Amino acid sequence: MSEFKIQMPKMGESVQEATITKWFVKEGDKVEEDDVLFEIATEKVDSEIPSPVDGIIKKILFEVDAVVPVGEVVAYIETDEDADEETATEGETKGQEKAETTDKNDSQLLQEESAGDFKGASRFYSPLVRSIAKEENISLEELEKIHGSGTNGRVQKQDLLDYIAGKTSGKAFSAPAKEAPAAPSASVPKEKPAAPKVSVSIGADDQIIEMDRVRKIIAEHMVNSVQVAPHVTSVVEADVTNLVLWRKKMKDEFQQKYNQNLTFMPVFTEAVAMALREFPMVNASVDGDKIILRSKVNVGIAVAKPDGNLIVPVIKEADQKNLIGLTSTLNDLANRARNNKLSPDEISGGTFSITNFGSFRNIIGTPIINQPQVAILATGSIEKKPAVMETPTGDAIVVRHKMFLSLSYDHRIIDGAMGGAFLRRIADILEEFDVNRKI
Repeated sequence: MSEFKIQMPKMGESVQEATITKWFVKEGDKVEEDDVLFEIATEKVDSEIPSPVDGIIKKILFEVDAVVPVGEVVAYIETDEDADEETATEGETKGQEKAETTDKNDSQLLQEESAGDFKGASRFYSPLVRSIAKEENISLEELEKIHGSGTNGRVQKQDLLDYIAGKTSGKAFSAPAKEAPAAPSASVPKEKPAAPKVSVSIGADDQIIEMDRVRKIIAEHMVNSVQVAPHVTSVVEADVTNLVLWRKKMKDEFQQKYNQNLTFMPVFTEAVAMALREFPMVNASVDGDKIILRSKVNVGIAVAKPDGNLIVPVIKEADQKNLIGLTSTLNDLANRARNNKLSPDEISGGTFSITNFGSFRNIIGTPIINQPQVAILATGSIEKKPAVMETPTGDAIVVRHKMFLSLSYDHRIIDGAMGGAFLRRIADILEEFDVNRKI
């Protein structure tokens, strides 16, 4: 029997600690590899942490609501392996192995020298998976290409055995493309003037509600954004009749063909991505007196969670995806966002954001910039309105589908001319949408 240390994982480069919000197991419980052990909350995301091994929970060292530094041991799992202590820790967004292993049982565990081969891994590999990989002479580069069926894409024992069987039988293996890492975020000035404290009188019948952790973080970020960047908002009204008619005509076919719900947001995202390539200054960040032009177009979409808070998953390289890819990616991110299933990488690296006021039947709004970005687009509800149109026989009043688009931008680097031109370009792309476009 041996003990396996479960450490607080590192959920992103800037995250140094996390709060344990829930335990799914108790001491004495039997767990299998990939069973969820506990849930943690960081400033960026809430995550469920799975067990890397089979065994029995021997000791839990921290209670719920404890704030634990990255790398601290939070629990011990007793395993059947006849080996020295093992340690599970995740160093990158999706987890990197930092465990040391011994050669007491070479058929089950990798030797310490071999563990070093996994330092560049993009995700966590259990000792059993590493052992099988060693025995079958599968390199880390080859292992990284295997699509895992475990939590956050982790490769499980059966995934590896299936891959080995496929190699033996000569079947072709296709790995999903590996996404390039997002550019680092620009630093935000640390020295901020303290927010003025407002004296609030409380009546006898008033109710006091304590902000939850996420709401406190959102509040801090919003105040910080307004303090850092001088906001300006421009507004245009766009005639999206062609888009509305096209979606009405194609949504059933799209659902049947791709098993995806076709909404307006993928089209808005497509238009934004096109415009950002034409206006690189809007796809930027400010770092002191330096302007950082982002090489990637990573569009964040604000999603309302069931608890009323917001989260902004990011569609990486949105300009490289077609409408089918944007729809699939957006639906997947939104569904997992509402269920706290996003990884830190999926909510970081954004270069521009969109918030949909129209989902709440609001026609217009003035959004706050999501730092360290320099602009954010708000889309209002689409409504039927009377409009004057030119016809061969003269002007006529007709019914059209219209919506307001509002852009808040950082006036330090984007002036009214550029902000207005960028917003107008998005509206033009939407207005020129081809009603006969094929999927």
